[in-house]
Amino acid sequence: MEYRQHRLKNGLNILAECNPQAYTSAFGFFVRTGARDETSEISGVSHFLEHMVFKGTPNRSAAQVNLELDEMGSSSNARTGEESTIYHAAVLPEFQGQVVELLSDIMRPSLRVDDFETEKQVIIEEIKMYDDQPPYGGYERMMSEFFGKHPLGQSVLGTVESVSGLTPESMMSYFEERYSPSNICFAGAGKIDFDKLVEDLEKHCGEWTPFSPKRSTQTADYQSGFVSMHKPNSHQQYILQMAAGPASSQEIRFATAVLCSIIGDDSGSRLYWEFLDSGLAESAGMGGYDYQGSGAIMTFICCSPDQAQENLSRLAKLQQSIRKDGITQKELNLAKRKIASHIVLASERTNSRMFSIGSQWLSEESFKTVAEIAAIYESITLDQIHEAIESYPLDQNMTVTVGPCENLVAPD
Repeated sequence: MEYRQHRLKNGLNILAECNPQAYTSAFGFFVRTGARDETSEISGVSHFLEHMVFKGTPNRSAAQVNLELDEMGSSSNARTGEESTIYHAAVLPEFQGQVVELLSDIMRPSLRVDDFETEKQVIIEEIKMYDDQPPYGGYERMMSEFFGKHPLGQSVLGTVESVSGLTPESMMSYFEERYSPSNICFAGAGKIDFDKLVEDLEKHCGEWTPFSPKRSTQTADYQSGFVSMHKPNSHQQYILQMAAGPASSQEIRFATAVLCSIIGDDSGSRLYWEFLDSGLAESAGMGGYDYQGSGAIMTFICCSPDQAQENLSRLAKLQQSIRKDGITQKELNLAKRKIASHIVLASERTNSRMFSIGSQWLSEESFKTVAEIAAIYESITLDQIHEAIESYPLDQNMTVTVGPCENLVAPD
């Protein structure tokens, strides 16, 4: 296993973990752009652009793009979030050159008017469909309420109004402000010929014009409160909470991740024993979101409507007891073992390693091996866990509940 990196003259970063024993190769373009980089007028443009990238280039039609991906037997996809847009594909090693050329080509889309208007309707329907599915826009409402006017509170999908108002020209303007080679990383993992990879990317991407995108990374002014969204057609009640958490650059994020596992893992956690094993909820969990400059800890519970008010009270009491009494060494040891096992098991998949490499670059971290990441989690102490509890009190949060209940109130 060898980690290699190279930077083209125009700023494009090339990172790869080369494993000659692997049977597959995974590649992806990681773009440091997402919903937080948009204005309200063009909300949803990052996600819309992700769709348009697969709709054809000056060299290929949309059908040709999809046909070539199929002919390689690739597993390919794309995703857009608050801070990044990622285009990726996993293939057999013999298709390295072909998939690199194809991914490079689609990163310069045509944005044809006919395709644009067709895809606009697809995305508008996606927004409507998402609003009809549980938890019925609760996540977007919670992000908006919790982050307030901060850019992280903006919806990834956008709104029907903002997407309807987008034009090919406004999308191209956004593309030309964000898709600079210096704002992009090409990550790979698996059986990779790195020298050939650099040669191909120089050929296909070396002429991309560099510029300097800007991003505001100020810390959010986190909001607290209680919001109830009435959805009479829902059969379940959804409880969503967000509390402050560490940013992606803070070392305490590792201890916070362990804390989230102790409290909200899907088996053996505090939430598991309190809500799932007891039959009080269908699902419950907790996870961290570490962004540039800001962070959050999210808790969720899905339960029957008649148990919702009691579960809100139980959750509040659980959070208060954790803050008062802390966590035991036994819980810490169990969580560290589970996290280490997950990290090692995931490392056997080239796709997971590719995402780890690209995600570290997105967070402006130096590369860490699987062993180094596992060692960080293994070194977490009880004092660090209690520091995380004090630094990010879970009982100071924004709560959004969605479902048929009309009279839910915040617990005392």
